[in-house]
Amino acid sequence: MNILGISAFYHDSAACLVQDGKIVAAAQEERFTRIKHDNSFPVNAVRFCLNYRHLSSRNLDYVAFYEKPFLKFERILETYLAYAPRGFLSFIKAMPLWLKKKIWMKDLIRRELEYEGPILFPEHHQSHAASAFFPSPFSEAAFLTLDGVGEWTTSSYGLGRDNRVEILADIKFPHSLGLLYSAFTYYTGFKVNSGEYKMMGLAPYGEPKYKTLILNELMDLKEDGSFKLNMDYFDYCAGLTMTSKKFNGLFGGKPRRPDDKLTQKDMDLARSIQEVTEEVMLRMARHVKKETGQKNLCLAGGVALNCVGNGKLVKENLFEDIWIQPAAGDAGGALGAALFVWHQYLDRERPVRNKLDSQAGSLLGPEYDDETVKSFLDGLKVPYQEMTEDELIEKTAALMADGKVVGWFQGRMEFGPRALGARSIIGDARRAEMQATMNLKIKYRESFRPFAPSVLAEKVSDYFDIDRPSPYMLLVAEVNPDHKKPLLPADENLAGLDKLKTVRSDIPAVTHVDYSARIQTVHHETNPRYYRLLSRFDERYRCPVLINTSFNVRGEPIVCTPGDAYWCFMRTEMDFLVMERCLLDKTLQPALKEDSDWRLRFEPD
Repeated sequence: MNILGISAFYHDSAACLVQDGKIVAAAQEERFTRIKHDNSFPVNAVRFCLNYRHLSSRNLDYVAFYEKPFLKFERILETYLAYAPRGFLSFIKAMPLWLKKKIWMKDLIRRELEYEGPILFPEHHQSHAASAFFPSPFSEAAFLTLDGVGEWTTSSYGLGRDNRVEILADIKFPHSLGLLYSAFTYYTGFKVNSGEYKMMGLAPYGEPKYKTLILNELMDLKEDGSFKLNMDYFDYCAGLTMTSKKFNGLFGGKPRRPDDKLTQKDMDLARSIQEVTEEVMLRMARHVKKETGQKNLCLAGGVALNCVGNGKLVKENLFEDIWIQPAAGDAGGALGAALFVWHQYLDRERPVRNKLDSQAGSLLGPEYDDETVKSFLDGLKVPYQEMTEDELIEKTAALMADGKVVGWFQGRMEFGPRALGARSIIGDARRAEMQATMNLKIKYRESFRPFAPSVLAEKVSDYFDIDRPSPYMLLVAEVNPDHKKPLLPADENLAGLDKLKTVRSDIPAVTHVDYSARIQTVHHETNPRYYRLLSRFDERYRCPVLINTSFNVRGEPIVCTPGDAYWCFMRTEMDFLVMERCLLDKTLQPALKEDSDWRLRFEPD
């Protein structure tokens, strides 16, 4: 039985194919269109999912859309009516799209897919709950879903047992932890639904000076984690901005413009809202534990991508284990919707694989074999070296040890926002200069942004204060004391971005200014070639850790095809590119012409 899951029209549109209960393919639309966070109907992602199993829409038994459009439209209409006549400009901007397209989702799906079968619409947070629990390794668990807003719900918790998820309680719009965090993202000059990662990375440079002010003025937070926001400070219900003039007055000025220099105030605001978010998450988790009595917890929704908050939950030891959906945002809603239909609507059995989840390392996207890669490179008439796998592993490890930055393009593309060793840029974590090199010369992004370590799963506790796997880069932990370096007296009083100048560990390229790291454990079962690379690096250079960042530049999605990879490689100061068993040396490549776009020359099936 073939079930297609779809999410679209807010941000990060995606498609997922579930076949006889197994997740076989999933991808975000942005990877194909090259438009970051593309929210359009995922025609390319759908095409990929179907082609991966040589299907057409006629082979589909069900299509599941990740939320209920009419219920969402009801919320939008009621909100505008409640605030009228305020919000008229926002109203006339939003309504045409809803009346022409979004509300007629069933007709749109039938037309786009040329599909006549049944179409089902779980609620938004049911899709999140399904994406959190059904792929998890637990036969039963509590779940917690946290995001901006679905139809009406912004947070929910409940129980997952066998093949059922049941929401027990929720918080309704406009009271939203995700939108509160996004309001500060907007105020500090970053892009909403995109810059939240930057806020999280900026937080350790600041102090929580505004935490008490936020808790006293912006929200009424209860002991059980429920809360209400003071809507006088926000404008997202009816206006075109996230915050109001009263918010500006409370924090001493207008929002930072994106091109303005970051100040200590911005860093303090980031730290403050991060600590408030962590406090809410902890209170909610304590309440969920008390109410459900479950020993395991599953997380989904955009706020579940806050890996610092997730790390604090783990350290609290409320639950024996926590599993987080790697595509926790709206993209994962497509996966959740499809699994909801299979398990809950059709009442199909859900086998549990003990300690292993059913998400296959989230390596669910397109893949390109050696012959396809060679055909592409030969078509470009560019030099490359074809190697055996052993030669490739040995050479790549030696290049990184020599300080080279390597683009690593292998196997199936990741589903979700993190690069996990399939579409990654990698380097030697022991080199202090690598953090600045990658930020400024490769990624072309802000200097303060931290990088994540990939570490052999069996050696993660040797380097980091964590006692469990973190395969999806969704937990933060501190570097262990025996790998830290003591601060020099001159470094102890450094403030703001000056903290970057200090080497804090013997893996400085992946150690943030608060000694933390966003960890990815690498497992042989899910990513054998990347595991072999780390193993070889450890054998040769006595370090099981590499720096891993996503294969893209600022403002673009992670690369998908060999053409995307070569285009990104040539436009940055990356030194080498590995695509399957082909190795490319930047110094040997012909110069790009000004009007070149190599991606357009390669359109594989």
